Amino acid sequence: MTDVLSLADRNDSRGAPVVAQPAWRSLKAAVEEIRTWQRADGSVDLDAAGAPPRASVAAAVSAIAAAVEELSPLLPHDTDYHRALVADLRRWADAGFGVPDFLDSLLAFEPARERTDGRQHLVVFPMYTQNGNPDRNLEAVVFRMVWPDWLAELEATRYDNPLFCGITFEDFTSGYDTNSAVLFPETVAVREVPERFSWGAIFCDREAARFRRVSRAAVELLGVDLPDEVRGLMDDQLRSQDAFVLWDLIHDRAHSHGDLPFDPFMIKQRQPFWMYGLEELRCDLTAFKAAVELQSEGVAQAIDVQHAILLDRMFRFPVTGERSRNYDGLGGQLLFAYLHRDDAIRWTDNTLRIDWQLAREATGALCTEIEQLYRDGIDRPKLVHWQAGYALVSRYLAPHPASKWARGAEALDLTKQPRELVDDVLPDEFPLSMFFEALAKKLKNVIAETRGIRAAA
Repeated sequence: MTDVLSLADRNDSRGAPVVAQPAWRSLKAAVEEIRTWQRADGSVDLDAAGAPPRASVAAAVSAIAAAVEELSPLLPHDTDYHRALVADLRRWADAGFGVPDFLDSLLAFEPARERTDGRQHLVVFPMYTQNGNPDRNLEAVVFRMVWPDWLAELEATRYDNPLFCGITFEDFTSGYDTNSAVLFPETVAVREVPERFSWGAIFCDREAARFRRVSRAAVELLGVDLPDEVRGLMDDQLRSQDAFVLWDLIHDRAHSHGDLPFDPFMIKQRQPFWMYGLEELRCDLTAFKAAVELQSEGVAQAIDVQHAILLDRMFRFPVTGERSRNYDGLGGQLLFAYLHRDDAIRWTDNTLRIDWQLAREATGALCTEIEQLYRDGIDRPKLVHWQAGYALVSRYLAPHPASKWARGAEALDLTKQPRELVDDVLPDEFPLSMFFEALAKKLKNVIAETRGIRAAA
């Protein structure tokens, strides 16, 4: 059964708001000050021209530590983490503000150990923000867990994912005033990478807010006639958040489920970006298929997941971000082209028409095609598998006319290692179609407005 909490009720359901405390404002101000002094690796060069006095940096770090100690009693579940955080901050200061190492506090932070809906967490880490700031600046974030009973039951009984955390923003420093919607331990500056991580968090409120803003604009531009249930989804932030947290739960676990010819998250491999695009799309389509099953069983959020995947993938993904090896954009282009080929969508008389039932069937077929690619890939050499992936994509998307990969093996220097052949991939190997070029221009300002977006009730 769907929780009936309003957005405001859910956000206030556990504990006094940390962000309302003067100590949070002091902490945030000190972090923002330190960020201006840090280099890309997170260090502060005290000998550089115009560098701040060591005493000023030390005072700012001390202010952060003091604020954490003052706020920590509001968050007793994070006591061990906050104690380790203060120790890491002071050790960084004592060592002269070199490249930061927050491994001890990172290992002490375990939000997935007890996922309680509405629970607050305060974290401070030197980190880069994915799709945001590439430098390992100090960041501070206050967030709340999204773990309603219906989601907890599905995770416990159907979609086991013990490391996954759905979360929402309370407040954040500048690294999250960007397009970043994840909090991953892999981004934190540490002396050595742990053998495994114990959590991964996705801001479903930002994802939902971006989806709502961009989808509404695209629907208006394209004249899409939406069913009432889809329009209701785009008008409701909490409902959209619930769709995204379920989507993300299933997507995340899909990376390590199925016939996989490679490292599940591709972290240790250098591959052409279309392979990353196919992997992300496979995981989204896996979530789509699961949502179709859940809908037949009466799970209220399941139909919303299907609509969110279709609209976000088709409208926002292809026109968001730079065109340089944009694998999420490629996946969105591929889904749109596949549905268009099967007449599930038609662009006629400057109006986009969606056959929702046919789109559901075609989406499942595309997932099956990618799954077959993966199954066959288990018996292929790496380069042959990459070529097969290229062939799949290029059946539906036109490669760049200058592409070496499009001309086949004879155009590639096969004396090179496969990872070296990645350099022969063009930055925009599969350019936008004329349809998406026009849409990108019209949605440009809307996309820009979603930078750093906060959820609206």
